[in-house]
Amino acid sequence: MKKYIFYTLLLAIFASITFTSCKYEDDCDCSGSEPLAYETLTSYLKSINMDIDHVLKNADDQKFVMGAPADGDLSSKWIMDIRGAADFASAHIEGANNVAFKDILTAAAGADKPIIVVCYTGQTACYATSLLRLYGYHDAQALKWGMSGWNSQFDKWTPNCKDLTNSSNWTTSEASAGSFDAPNWTSTSTNGADILAERVEAVVAAGFKTASGADVLATPGNYYINNYFSADHYSGFGHVNGAVRVNPLMIDDCSKLDPNGKVVTYCYTGQTSAVLTAYLNVLGFDAYSLTFGMNGMSHTNSFWEAGGVTNHWGYDSNPKSLPTVPSN
Repeated sequence: MKKYIFYTLLLAIFASITFTSCKYEDDCDCSGSEPLAYETLTSYLKSINMDIDHVLKNADDQKFVMGAPADGDLSSKWIMDIRGAADFASAHIEGANNVAFKDILTAAAGADKPIIVVCYTGQTACYATSLLRLYGYHDAQALKWGMSGWNSQFDKWTPNCKDLTNSSNWTTSEASAGSFDAPNWTSTSTNGADILAERVEAVVAAGFKTASGADVLATPGNYYINNYFSADHYSGFGHVNGAVRVNPLMIDDCSKLDPNGKVVTYCYTGQTSAVLTAYLNVLGFDAYSLTFGMNGMSHTNSFWEAGGVTNHWGYDSNPKSLPTVPSN
């Protein structure tokens, strides 16, 4: 009888250990038999030195974004223009190739120079650049401000710079980030390289996921909001009610993001947040980039000047007057 009780207790302890819920540090998938695809992917990304910081700035110290050169010469780049076909046909940078967003990975395989991605405002291009870097094109970059920064005739920034912060959902009260389990998803692959390729391809197929400042301000409770600012800018500008501040944001910091919520990230322009959002979607989060960033929510906020904050459209950042060509 004593032996029976002893083995029963052993079985109970084993079951308790086996079926404990998964955390970021665990290797289980909550079934007790297979490793989490998330853990396999993130371990692989760390092993190849492709944590989030090396998408924002690669091993050669190249940022994900580059400004338009003063002389308009992009002959050293393979220009991937992901705007609509009609807009591309009307006017584009000389030497550019028109590529639909869904085809960026296929087109990249034919590039014979480092890739620069061009869109209307720089935001979709930054999202694409993040995915290209994760797919192996580590020197891919986006054209900062897009065609809006290339020439004022394409300016889509000015009409989207808004002041919405008279909302009751704008605050200076600090919110604390939570602590969450890892995203729980499955993969048809079992090794890190194949899972990464599979995830990037899926995120490309899904398209750029965005949220507007107006929507987030109206219903902040519908999102888990990350303000990607420094501490003094977080308080100096104010922020959306409930927005946490996770900066820096690395793989290990993702435990501060809710895997069961709509994770919306915002920055100053929507360009850095686009890079982060693409990466988070690859990791399995339901992630969104807030379009036009602080420029689209609080464009005349006095802290732009008081805090010496750059990337302020129409102030320290303005379009150039660079040439374009029509399609033949």
